[in-house]
Amino acid sequence: MALHLPPETYLWFKTFHVIGVVVWFAGLFYLVRLFIYHVEADALSPDAQAVLKPQYTLMEKRLANIITTPGMVVTVAMAVGLLAANPGWLHQSWLHIKLAFVALLLVYHLFCYRLMGQLQQGICTWSSGKLRALNEAPTLLLVVIVMLAVFKAQFPTGPATWLVVALVVFMALAIQFYARKRRRDAEQQALSQGA
Repeated sequence: MALHLPPETYLWFKTFHVIGVVVWFAGLFYLVRLFIYHVEADALSPDAQAVLKPQYTLMEKRLANIITTPGMVVTVAMAVGLLAANPGWLHQSWLHIKLAFVALLLVYHLFCYRLMGQLQQGICTWSSGKLRALNEAPTLLLVVIVMLAVFKAQFPTGPATWLVVALVVFMALAIQFYARKRRRDAEQQALSQGA
């Protein structure tokens, strides 16, 4: 049974849900980028590490606690409001699939907190390359979640969909290859300067 809410209430829920999603994803994208910089600081001089590591720790905490997690809370709270206004959605398979991907995103969010704690304690074993790959996960989740929200039960499976998926995968791989090339170039430059 749907709640009898004024029509604009649904639009307010939807507005703040979209805002929450944007804030949440922006935070997740930048948080792992900070993790990469934090890990790469290990290759710097002890003096540089003494300055940068505490700064990255502070930035990570602030980003996670002031932007990313509140974005997640707003997203989830407004989603509950949307479902209260449209309880029939709870019986539709597209929503079950979307919620499964959102659950994966929540696990990713919590995993980022775990990595943040490990970085603060100096016990993180993730390389910058692995973190770069991890940073692509929310992009894939974002694409699927948004497509499910927009298309609902008419989720497209035609060539255009596979083209979009291929483009997203290509972009993720291109970023990985570019980062690897930059690392190799930097290593070669360091070797040539040391010789």
